[in-house]
Amino acid sequence: MDKQKPEIIELLNAVEKKYGHHLRTTTDFDEFSLHLKSKYNYIVSTSTLKRLWGYVNDTHKPRTQTLDLLCRYIGFDFFSDFCYHLKTSTVYNSSFFSTKQIQTKDLQVGDHVEIGWAPNRYVLLRYEGKNIFQVLEAKESKLQKGDYFETACFLLGQPLLLSYIAREGNKTAPFIAGRNGGLTLINQVLHEQ
Repeated sequence: MDKQKPEIIELLNAVEKKYGHHLRTTTDFDEFSLHLKSKYNYIVSTSTLKRLWGYVNDTHKPRTQTLDLLCRYIGFDFFSDFCYHLKTSTVYNSSFFSTKQIQTKDLQVGDHVEIGWAPNRYVLLRYEGKNIFQVLEAKESKLQKGDYFETACFLLGQPLLLSYIAREGNKTAPFIAGRNGGLTLINQVLHEQ
């Protein structure tokens, strides 16, 4: 088994999450090895842990027995059980979902849309056509009046990912609105023509 396999990386992340500490230094590996022995009677040497975490360069493949012990530590009987869990868990799978949304295909040029996200961000937009929006008003946001961006839809509860913002003739780096918790407000608003 290659220690760079995604299943092993997920296992190491799960072990660190349960342990409550990242394993980054010699002391970390020493303490974790002692923790496994004293609390669970699992014997995994510091050098084995260092190899598994890639702390030292080594071409040895991890032993199934070591992977099984770490899987027991996080609540699985065997590494094969953990791998099966990864393949069948909805946490790791794509899925369809239902939420309020505004799609550009349902808008007319000149329509206004308001969006917001935590903690207190508010932006009023005008649809310009061809998936382009202009910022008419922005409160507490990094978006600014006069900015333009391109998106095909707004999804309530999901972050708004923009590949760029057009500002004063330049394109910014990618931008994300509502990174934590997604958009909390999406409305098409009536306006006078």
